[in-house]
Amino acid sequence: MKYGLFFGDSITYGEYDGVFGGWVDILKRYALQKYNEGSNELILFNLGIGGETTEGLVRRISHEMEARNSAEGNWVFIGYGANDLAIKEGVQAVEPEQFKSNILLAVHQAKQYAEDIYLISILPVAEKTDGVQTASGKWRTMAEVVKYNQILRSIAAENDLHYLDFYSGFVDDKEVLLSKDGVHPNEKGYGIMAEMAIPIIEKYL
Repeated sequence: MKYGLFFGDSITYGEYDGVFGGWVDILKRYALQKYNEGSNELILFNLGIGGETTEGLVRRISHEMEARNSAEGNWVFIGYGANDLAIKEGVQAVEPEQFKSNILLAVHQAKQYAEDIYLISILPVAEKTDGVQTASGKWRTMAEVVKYNQILRSIAAENDLHYLDFYSGFVDDKEVLLSKDGVHPNEKGYGIMAEMAIPIIEKYL
């Protein structure tokens, strides 16, 4: 069997989805259904941690992958940026150059175990949240989302990685696909993410 490892923050974890458990959990159920119908077995690990930035990712990715290393092959999703670009008390959690460095380091570590690596775009924020301080004291802007996504897209292109563009799937309908906080998807949004990712899953079935 092959392993799929999903690294990320609360959007990978599936926060704010009380119905389906988030896009990764939807994919886990899909893979199990296909296995029961006769497809290859895929084991998907949701390794999302709420609030995590790429600083946390580089500290744990090699340990997580060593502990979940399938002899038949591994593939990895890396979904970060929404917390990295957030500003609190005038300080950005992880500035663009450090974000780029962290992603490159994580990719280097992942390549020691994984045959395929997917970088995931950052989702847009709702209009009411764009540049507005939230209850947590953080604020995010669409301009920063675009900037950090360009970093991810460039890394993917320059390192022969896959780029999963959830941003484009959300941006025109973000007001109906994001939850009340304007940052996390709602159940419908997570469903859209799963639909976009299913063709990737099917390649390994």
